[in-house]
Amino acid sequence: MAIKVGDRIPSTNFVKATADGPQPVDSDSFFKGRKVALFSVPGAFTPTCSARHLPGFIAKADELKAKGVDEIACTAVNDAFVLNAWSDNAGAKDKVTMLADGNGDFAKAVGLQMDGSKFGMGQRGQRFSMVVDDGVVTQLNVEEPGAFSVSSAEHMIEQL
Repeated sequence: MAIKVGDRIPSTNFVKATADGPQPVDSDSFFKGRKVALFSVPGAFTPTCSARHLPGFIAKADELKAKGVDEIACTAVNDAFVLNAWSDNAGAKDKVTMLADGNGDFAKAVGLQMDGSKFGMGQRGQRFSMVVDDGVVTQLNVEEPGAFSVSSAEHMIEQL
């Protein structure tokens, strides 16, 4: 069953690339006591993700923060090294925190996984965005397969 507005983010772990190498990030600690704009992409360096989704959150970072968002984070079922390279390539440093969900544990825990096997991608996370306030989902926008509109930074700003 998919997570919904009013639900608490399940306890799981992400991995974040740091200067000291990959570091675990506990979801309970990450979301505690602050408002996070989290978005999920099916994969780093994929067309829509690279051309529109991540760039939109980079471009709108200041507007999101002006609306009370403390941190903007992106997750994907990729490893921390891939997400770090994508962040570098897109110029996302200091704007979007990359949270690797390499095994898809978070996508499964929130019930928003997808099967990309037809495209050689295996199990991935769906395209979605959410606002998490002190660990509780206050906004959730899940895209229909192949679509890109409700999970955008622009849509999130309109909702805040």
